[in-house]
Amino acid sequence: MMSSDSRSGVRQDWTMVELRGASVTGALDNPSSRSVHYTILAVLDTVFSGCVAAPMVVGYWRGTWGLSDFYIYPEDEILSCIASIVIGFSGLFIFSVSQNFLDELFHPDKHRLSYYIGSRLYTAVFGFCCVNVWRGAWQALDATTGLMPSTVLATTGIALIALALLRVIRNIAAPPFTISVDSCPGYFDVPTMFRVENTRDWSLYILDCAFSVGVVGTLVVFVWRGVWASFDLYLFPDNAEYSAVGSVVIGYTFVVITFSLQPIMCCICDRLKGLSRLIVADLFMLLSFVATVNVWRGVWNVLDLWFLPEDPELSCWITHLGCFIFLVLLNCSNSILVRGVYIDGYEDGGQCVVFPCHYLRLFFKIEREKKAARRQNIVVASRDLATIRERTGKEENGILINTPNSGIAAENPESLV
Repeated sequence: MMSSDSRSGVRQDWTMVELRGASVTGALDNPSSRSVHYTILAVLDTVFSGCVAAPMVVGYWRGTWGLSDFYIYPEDEILSCIASIVIGFSGLFIFSVSQNFLDELFHPDKHRLSYYIGSRLYTAVFGFCCVNVWRGAWQALDATTGLMPSTVLATTGIALIALALLRVIRNIAAPPFTISVDSCPGYFDVPTMFRVENTRDWSLYILDCAFSVGVVGTLVVFVWRGVWASFDLYLFPDNAEYSAVGSVVIGYTFVVITFSLQPIMCCICDRLKGLSRLIVADLFMLLSFVATVNVWRGVWNVLDLWFLPEDPELSCWITHLGCFIFLVLLNCSNSILVRGVYIDGYEDGGQCVVFPCHYLRLFFKIEREKKAARRQNIVVASRDLATIRERTGKEENGILINTPNSGIAAENPESLV
Protein backbone atom coordinates (compact mmCIF):
# COMPACT_ATOMS: atom_id res chain seq x y z
CA MET A 1 0.00 0.00 0.00
CA MET A 2 1.34 3.47 -0.94
CA SER A 3 1.65 5.63 2.16
CA SER A 4 0.78 9.34 2.31
CA ASP A 5 4.48 10.11 2.77
CA SER A 6 5.30 8.32 -0.49
CA ARG A 7 2.58 10.18 -2.39
CA SER A 8 3.81 13.44 -0.87
CA GLY A 9 7.35 12.59 -2.02
CA VAL A 10 6.12 12.01 -5.58
CA ARG A 11 4.36 15.37 -5.61
CA GLN A 12 7.48 17.09 -4.24
CA ASP A 13 9.68 15.46 -6.90
CA TRP A 14 7.25 16.49 -9.61
CA THR A 15 7.12 20.03 -8.26
CA MET A 16 10.92 20.29 -8.29
CA VAL A 17 11.03 19.10 -11.92
CA GLU A 18 8.44 21.70 -12.92
CA LEU A 19 10.27 24.48 -11.07
CA ARG A 20 13.58 23.58 -12.70
CA GLY A 21 11.98 23.49 -16.14
CA ALA A 22 10.25 26.79 -15.52
CA SER A 23 13.44 28.48 -14.35
CA VAL A 24 15.39 27.30 -17.39
CA THR A 25 12.58 28.28 -19.75
CA GLY A 26 12.31 31.68 -18.12
CA ALA A 27 16.02 32.28 -18.53
CA LEU A 28 15.88 31.33 -22.18
CA ASP A 29 12.77 33.43 -22.81
CA ASN A 30 14.32 36.56 -21.33
CA PRO A 31 14.57 38.87 -24.38
CA SER A 32 17.49 40.85 -23.00
CA SER A 33 19.53 37.76 -22.16
CA ARG A 34 18.73 36.20 -25.53
CA SER A 35 19.74 39.34 -27.40
CA VAL A 36 23.09 39.65 -25.61
CA HIS A 37 23.81 35.95 -26.07
CA TYR A 38 22.98 36.13 -29.79
CA THR A 39 25.10 39.25 -30.30
CA ILE A 40 28.14 37.65 -28.65
CA LEU A 41 27.77 34.52 -30.79
CA ALA A 42 27.31 36.64 -33.93
CA VAL A 43 30.56 38.50 -33.23
CA LEU A 44 32.38 35.22 -32.55
CA ASP A 45 30.99 33.75 -35.78
CA THR A 46 32.31 36.75 -37.68
CA VAL A 47 35.76 36.38 -36.12
CA PHE A 48 35.77 32.64 -36.79
CA SER A 49 34.68 33.10 -40.40
CA GLY A 50 37.20 35.83 -41.16
CA CYS A 51 40.23 34.61 -39.21
CA VAL A 52 39.88 30.81 -39.32
CA ALA A 53 37.50 29.47 -41.98
CA ALA A 54 38.30 31.93 -44.78
CA PRO A 55 42.13 31.55 -44.64
CA MET A 56 41.74 27.75 -44.55
CA VAL A 57 39.44 27.77 -47.59
CA VAL A 58 41.81 30.09 -49.47
CA GLY A 59 44.74 27.86 -48.53
CA TYR A 60 42.94 24.79 -49.90
CA TRP A 61 42.10 26.53 -53.16
CA ARG A 62 45.60 27.90 -53.56
CA GLY A 63 47.13 24.46 -52.92
CA THR A 64 44.74 22.63 -55.27
CA TRP A 65 45.19 25.23 -58.00
CA GLY A 66 48.97 25.04 -57.68
CA LEU A 67 48.98 21.24 -57.80
CA SER A 68 46.89 21.37 -60.96
CA ASP A 69 49.55 23.65 -62.44
CA PHE A 70 52.21 21.09 -61.54
CA TYR A 71 50.46 17.89 -62.67
CA ILE A 72 47.94 18.72 -65.42
CA TYR A 73 49.98 19.11 -68.63
CA PRO A 74 52.53 21.50 -67.08
CA GLU A 75 54.42 21.89 -70.41
CA ASP A 76 51.37 22.91 -72.46
CA GLU A 77 49.18 25.74 -71.15
CA ILE A 78 46.42 25.20 -73.70
CA LEU A 79 46.07 21.47 -72.98
CA SER A 80 46.25 22.19 -69.27
CA CYS A 81 43.45 24.74 -69.58
CA ILE A 82 41.26 22.42 -71.67
CA ALA A 83 41.85 19.49 -69.29
CA SER A 84 40.80 21.60 -66.29
CA ILE A 85 37.64 22.73 -68.10
CA VAL A 86 36.71 19.14 -69.01
CA ILE A 87 37.48 17.76 -65.53
CA GLY A 88 35.77 20.60 -63.70
CA PHE A 89 32.58 21.02 -65.69
CA SER A 90 32.08 17.26 -66.10
CA GLY A 91 32.47 16.71 -62.37
CA LEU A 92 30.14 19.54 -61.35
CA PHE A 93 27.52 18.44 -63.87
CA ILE A 94 27.65 14.83 -62.69
CA PHE A 95 27.38 15.85 -59.03
CA SER A 96 24.43 18.13 -59.82
CA VAL A 97 22.52 15.50 -61.78
CA SER A 98 23.19 12.69 -59.27
CA GLN A 99 22.53 14.63 -56.05
CA ASN A 100 19.36 12.68 -55.18
CA PHE A 101 21.02 9.36 -55.94
CA LEU A 102 24.00 10.25 -53.70
CA ASP A 103 21.67 11.32 -50.90
CA GLU A 104 19.90 7.97 -51.07
CA LEU A 105 23.13 5.97 -51.39
CA PHE A 106 24.90 7.54 -48.41
CA HIS A 107 21.89 8.31 -46.23
CA PRO A 108 23.12 8.59 -42.60
CA ASP A 109 20.10 6.72 -41.19
CA LYS A 110 21.02 3.66 -43.26
CA HIS A 111 24.81 3.61 -43.34
CA ARG A 112 26.35 5.96 -40.78
CA LEU A 113 30.00 4.95 -41.28
CA SER A 114 29.80 4.81 -45.06
CA TYR A 115 27.95 8.14 -44.99
CA TYR A 116 30.76 9.86 -43.11
CA ILE A 117 33.50 8.42 -45.32
CA GLY A 118 31.54 8.84 -48.53
CA SER A 119 30.45 12.41 -47.78
CA ARG A 120 34.00 13.59 -47.04
CA LEU A 121 35.31 11.83 -50.14
CA TYR A 122 32.51 13.55 -52.06
CA THR A 123 33.65 16.93 -50.71
CA ALA A 124 37.28 16.23 -51.65
CA VAL A 125 36.44 15.25 -55.25
CA PHE A 126 33.85 18.00 -55.63
CA GLY A 127 36.35 20.56 -54.32
CA PHE A 128 38.96 19.44 -56.85
CA CYS A 129 36.39 19.81 -59.64
CA CYS A 130 35.37 23.27 -58.41
CA VAL A 131 38.96 24.50 -58.44
CA ASN A 132 39.53 23.14 -61.94
CA VAL A 133 36.37 24.76 -63.30
CA TRP A 134 37.65 28.11 -62.09
CA ARG A 135 41.22 27.46 -63.19
CA GLY A 136 40.17 26.42 -66.69
CA ALA A 137 37.70 29.27 -67.28
CA TRP A 138 40.08 31.82 -65.73
CA GLN A 139 43.05 30.80 -67.84
CA ALA A 140 40.93 30.54 -70.98
CA LEU A 141 39.80 34.14 -70.53
CA ASP A 142 43.38 35.24 -69.86
CA ALA A 143 44.54 33.54 -73.05
CA THR A 144 41.78 34.92 -75.28
CA THR A 145 41.33 38.49 -73.98
CA GLY A 146 44.60 39.25 -72.20
CA LEU A 147 45.03 41.49 -69.18
CA MET A 148 44.62 44.90 -70.78
CA PRO A 149 42.56 47.24 -68.56
CA SER A 150 39.96 47.75 -71.31
CA THR A 151 39.35 44.05 -71.90
CA VAL A 152 39.29 43.31 -68.16
CA LEU A 153 36.70 46.04 -67.63
CA ALA A 154 34.60 44.92 -70.58
CA THR A 155 34.44 41.21 -69.69
CA THR A 156 33.80 41.95 -66.03
CA GLY A 157 31.06 44.46 -66.78
CA ILE A 158 29.28 42.17 -69.23
CA ALA A 159 29.41 39.22 -66.83
CA LEU A 160 28.16 41.35 -63.92
CA ILE A 161 25.26 42.76 -65.96
CA ALA A 162 24.32 39.22 -67.02
CA LEU A 163 24.29 38.05 -63.39
CA ALA A 164 22.15 41.04 -62.42
CA LEU A 165 19.63 40.34 -65.19
CA LEU A 166 19.44 36.70 -64.08
CA ARG A 167 19.09 37.84 -60.43
CA VAL A 168 22.03 35.70 -59.27
CA ILE A 169 24.62 38.27 -58.16
CA ARG A 170 24.73 36.76 -54.69
CA ASN A 171 26.51 33.70 -56.13
CA ILE A 172 29.76 35.68 -56.21
CA ALA A 173 29.85 35.42 -52.39
CA ALA A 174 32.45 33.26 -50.65
CA PRO A 175 34.12 32.97 -47.22
CA PRO A 176 34.40 35.00 -45.03
CA PHE A 177 30.78 35.86 -45.86
CA THR A 178 29.56 32.29 -46.19
CA ILE A 179 30.20 29.15 -44.16
CA SER A 180 28.78 25.74 -45.06
CA VAL A 181 28.56 23.36 -42.13
CA ASP A 182 28.89 19.63 -42.79
CA SER A 183 25.42 18.80 -41.54
CA CYS A 184 23.60 15.62 -42.54
CA PRO A 185 20.41 17.15 -43.99
CA GLY A 186 21.07 18.43 -47.48
CA TYR A 187 24.73 17.44 -47.58
CA PHE A 188 24.54 16.49 -51.28
CA ASP A 189 22.02 19.14 -52.36
CA VAL A 190 23.00 21.31 -55.34
CA PRO A 191 20.28 23.93 -55.99
CA THR A 192 19.77 24.63 -59.67
CA MET A 193 18.76 27.85 -61.40
CA PHE A 194 15.17 26.94 -62.22
CA ARG A 195 14.61 24.40 -59.41
CA VAL A 196 13.41 21.71 -61.81
CA GLU A 197 12.84 18.41 -60.00
CA ASN A 198 14.29 15.27 -61.53
CA THR A 199 11.05 13.41 -60.80
CA ARG A 200 9.11 15.58 -63.28
CA ASP A 201 11.10 15.69 -66.50
CA TRP A 202 14.64 14.38 -66.79
CA SER A 203 15.41 16.33 -69.96
CA LEU A 204 14.46 19.66 -68.34
CA TYR A 205 16.34 18.70 -65.19
CA ILE A 206 19.52 17.97 -67.16
CA LEU A 207 19.19 21.28 -69.04
CA ASP A 208 18.69 23.09 -65.73
CA CYS A 209 21.86 21.52 -64.30
CA ALA A 210 23.82 22.31 -67.46
CA PHE A 211 22.70 25.97 -67.41
CA SER A 212 23.47 26.33 -63.70
CA VAL A 213 26.96 24.88 -64.04
CA GLY A 214 27.92 26.12 -67.50
CA VAL A 215 26.37 29.59 -67.69
CA VAL A 216 25.91 30.93 -64.16
CA GLY A 217 29.10 29.31 -62.90
CA THR A 218 31.17 30.71 -65.76
CA LEU A 219 29.79 34.23 -65.31
CA VAL A 220 30.76 34.11 -61.64
CA VAL A 221 34.31 33.11 -62.57
CA PHE A 222 34.54 35.99 -65.06
CA VAL A 223 33.48 38.55 -62.43
CA TRP A 224 35.98 37.20 -59.91
CA ARG A 225 38.77 37.16 -62.48
CA GLY A 226 38.03 40.73 -63.56
CA VAL A 227 38.06 42.24 -60.06
CA TRP A 228 41.14 40.21 -59.05
CA ALA A 229 42.98 41.29 -62.21
CA SER A 230 42.04 44.93 -61.57
CA PHE A 231 43.80 44.85 -58.22
CA ASP A 232 46.79 43.18 -59.91
CA LEU A 233 46.90 46.10 -62.33
CA TYR A 234 46.41 48.99 -59.92
CA LEU A 235 47.40 47.95 -56.37
CA PHE A 236 51.21 48.27 -56.19
CA PRO A 237 51.73 46.44 -59.51
CA ASP A 238 55.52 46.74 -59.22
CA ASN A 239 55.77 45.47 -55.63
CA ALA A 240 54.33 42.02 -54.93
CA GLU A 241 54.83 42.28 -51.15
CA TYR A 242 53.06 45.62 -50.82
CA SER A 243 50.30 44.41 -53.11
CA ALA A 244 49.65 41.26 -51.04
CA VAL A 245 49.68 43.05 -47.69
CA GLY A 246 47.59 45.85 -49.16
CA SER A 247 44.90 43.39 -50.22
CA VAL A 248 44.85 41.84 -46.75
CA VAL A 249 44.40 45.26 -45.13
CA ILE A 250 41.74 46.38 -47.62
CA GLY A 251 39.92 43.06 -47.44
CA TYR A 252 39.64 42.82 -43.67
CA THR A 253 38.82 46.53 -43.36
CA PHE A 254 35.90 46.04 -45.72
CA VAL A 255 34.90 42.85 -43.87
CA VAL A 256 34.55 44.82 -40.62
CA ILE A 257 32.67 47.63 -42.38
CA THR A 258 30.30 45.24 -44.17
CA PHE A 259 29.41 43.20 -41.09
CA SER A 260 28.93 46.43 -39.10
CA LEU A 261 26.49 47.73 -41.74
CA GLN A 262 24.50 44.52 -41.86
CA PRO A 263 21.93 45.42 -39.13
CA ILE A 264 21.29 48.78 -40.82
CA MET A 265 20.90 47.13 -44.22
CA CYS A 266 18.46 44.61 -42.75
CA CYS A 267 16.28 47.44 -41.46
CA ILE A 268 16.42 49.24 -44.82
CA CYS A 269 15.53 46.12 -46.81
CA ASP A 270 12.68 45.39 -44.39
CA ARG A 271 11.06 48.66 -45.45
CA LEU A 272 11.75 48.38 -49.17
CA LYS A 273 9.80 46.38 -51.71
CA GLY A 274 10.28 45.15 -55.24
CA LEU A 275 13.04 46.46 -57.46
CA SER A 276 14.40 49.01 -54.96
CA ARG A 277 14.92 46.30 -52.36
CA LEU A 278 16.67 44.09 -54.94
CA ILE A 279 19.01 46.91 -56.03
CA VAL A 280 19.97 47.79 -52.44
CA ALA A 281 20.61 44.13 -51.62
CA ASP A 282 22.77 43.67 -54.73
CA LEU A 283 24.82 46.79 -53.98
CA PHE A 284 25.45 45.51 -50.47
CA MET A 285 26.51 42.14 -51.88
CA LEU A 286 28.95 43.92 -54.21
CA LEU A 287 30.46 45.74 -51.22
CA SER A 288 31.01 42.42 -49.49
CA PHE A 289 32.44 41.05 -52.75
CA VAL A 290 35.18 43.71 -52.79
CA ALA A 291 36.11 42.58 -49.29
CA THR A 292 36.02 38.90 -50.27
CA VAL A 293 38.25 39.26 -53.35
CA ASN A 294 40.85 41.22 -51.38
CA VAL A 295 40.90 38.72 -48.53
CA TRP A 296 41.38 35.88 -51.00
CA ARG A 297 43.95 37.71 -53.10
CA GLY A 298 45.89 38.87 -50.04
CA VAL A 299 46.01 35.49 -48.27
CA TRP A 300 46.77 33.68 -51.55
CA ASN A 301 49.70 35.97 -52.43
CA VAL A 302 51.03 35.97 -48.87
CA LEU A 303 51.22 32.16 -49.02
CA ASP A 304 52.94 32.33 -52.42
CA LEU A 305 55.50 34.83 -51.16
CA TRP A 306 56.33 33.59 -47.68
CA PHE A 307 55.17 29.98 -47.21
CA LEU A 308 58.01 27.73 -48.44
CA PRO A 309 58.78 29.86 -51.53
CA GLU A 310 61.87 27.73 -52.20
CA ASP A 311 59.67 24.62 -52.66
CA PRO A 312 56.31 25.71 -54.13
CA GLU A 313 55.20 22.14 -54.86
CA LEU A 314 55.56 21.08 -51.22
CA SER A 315 53.91 24.33 -50.16
CA CYS A 316 50.89 23.52 -52.32
CA TRP A 317 50.66 19.97 -50.99
CA ILE A 318 50.71 21.20 -47.40
CA THR A 319 48.01 23.81 -47.92
CA HIS A 320 45.91 21.42 -50.02
CA LEU A 321 45.91 18.56 -47.52
CA GLY A 322 46.40 20.47 -44.29
CA CYS A 323 43.62 22.99 -44.86
CA PHE A 324 41.18 20.32 -46.03
CA ILE A 325 41.81 18.08 -43.02
CA PHE A 326 41.54 21.04 -40.67
CA LEU A 327 38.19 22.08 -42.19
CA VAL A 328 36.91 18.49 -41.91
CA LEU A 329 37.83 18.47 -38.21
CA LEU A 330 36.04 21.81 -37.79
CA ASN A 331 32.97 20.28 -39.50
CA CYS A 332 32.84 22.94 -42.20
CA SER A 333 34.73 21.38 -45.13
CA ASN A 334 31.77 22.09 -47.43
CA SER A 335 32.88 25.73 -47.34
CA ILE A 336 35.44 24.91 -50.04
CA LEU A 337 32.70 24.04 -52.54
CA VAL A 338 31.14 26.35 -55.10
CA ARG A 339 27.86 24.66 -55.86
CA GLY A 340 24.27 25.57 -56.54
CA VAL A 341 22.54 28.72 -57.73
CA TYR A 342 20.86 31.12 -55.30
CA ILE A 343 18.43 33.85 -56.33
CA ASP A 344 18.87 37.49 -55.27
CA GLY A 345 16.31 38.83 -52.82
CA TYR A 346 14.64 35.44 -52.46
CA GLU A 347 14.27 35.70 -48.67
CA ASP A 348 11.67 37.88 -46.97
CA GLY A 349 12.50 41.39 -45.78
CA GLY A 350 15.99 42.02 -44.49
CA GLN A 351 16.94 38.34 -44.55
CA CYS A 352 18.15 38.82 -48.12
CA VAL A 353 21.24 40.68 -46.83
CA VAL A 354 22.05 38.33 -43.95
CA PHE A 355 25.28 36.44 -44.58
CA PRO A 356 25.13 32.68 -43.89
CA CYS A 357 27.95 32.60 -41.34
CA HIS A 358 26.17 30.60 -38.65
CA TYR A 359 28.77 28.31 -37.13
CA LEU A 360 28.78 28.78 -33.35
CA ARG A 361 25.18 29.98 -33.42
CA LEU A 362 24.13 26.78 -35.16
CA PHE A 363 26.16 24.68 -32.73
CA PHE A 364 24.57 26.28 -29.65
CA LYS A 365 21.12 26.09 -31.21
CA ILE A 366 21.53 22.33 -31.72
CA GLU A 367 22.77 21.92 -28.14
CA ARG A 368 19.80 23.91 -26.79
CA GLU A 369 17.42 21.72 -28.75
CA LYS A 370 19.07 18.58 -27.36
CA LYS A 371 18.79 19.88 -23.80
CA ALA A 372 15.17 20.87 -24.38
CA ALA A 373 14.45 17.37 -25.69
CA ARG A 374 16.13 15.79 -22.66
CA ARG A 375 14.15 18.05 -20.31
CA GLN A 376 10.96 17.09 -22.10
CA ASN A 377 11.78 13.41 -21.69
CA ILE A 378 12.43 13.94 -17.97
CA VAL A 379 9.11 15.73 -17.55
CA VAL A 380 7.23 13.03 -19.44
CA ALA A 381 8.96 10.27 -17.45
CA SER A 382 8.17 12.03 -14.17
CA ARG A 383 4.52 12.40 -15.12
CA ASP A 384 4.34 8.72 -16.06
CA LEU A 385 5.92 7.75 -12.75
CA ALA A 386 3.48 9.90 -10.79
CA THR A 387 0.54 8.43 -12.73
CA ILE A 388 1.68 4.85 -12.11
CA ARG A 389 2.16 5.43 -8.41
CA GLU A 390 -1.18 7.17 -8.06
CA ARG A 391 -2.91 4.31 -9.89
CA THR A 392 -1.14 1.75 -7.73
CA GLY A 393 -2.19 3.56 -4.59
CA LYS A 394 -5.82 3.62 -5.69
CA GLU A 395 -5.70 -0.10 -6.48
CA GLU A 396 -4.30 -0.86 -3.05
CA ASN A 397 -6.98 1.29 -1.42
CA GLY A 398 -9.64 -0.92 -3.07
CA ILE A 399 -10.87 1.58 -5.68
CA LEU A 400 -9.88 -0.67 -8.59
CA ILE A 401 -9.78 -3.90 -6.61
CA ASN A 402 -12.44 -5.46 -8.86
CA THR A 403 -9.96 -5.62 -11.73
CA PRO A 404 -8.74 -9.28 -11.94
CA ASN A 405 -5.07 -8.41 -12.55
CA SER A 406 -4.87 -5.37 -10.31
CA GLY A 407 -2.52 -7.11 -7.92
CA ILE A 408 0.13 -7.47 -10.63
CA ALA A 409 0.58 -3.76 -10.93
CA ALA A 410 0.95 -3.41 -7.19
CA GLU A 411 3.89 -5.76 -6.94
CA ASN A 412 6.63 -3.39 -8.14
CA PRO A 413 5.49 -0.08 -9.66
CA GLU A 414 9.05 1.03 -10.31
CA SER A 415 9.60 -1.86 -12.70
CA LEU A 416 7.07 -0.34 -15.06
CA VAL A 417 9.07 2.88 -15.58
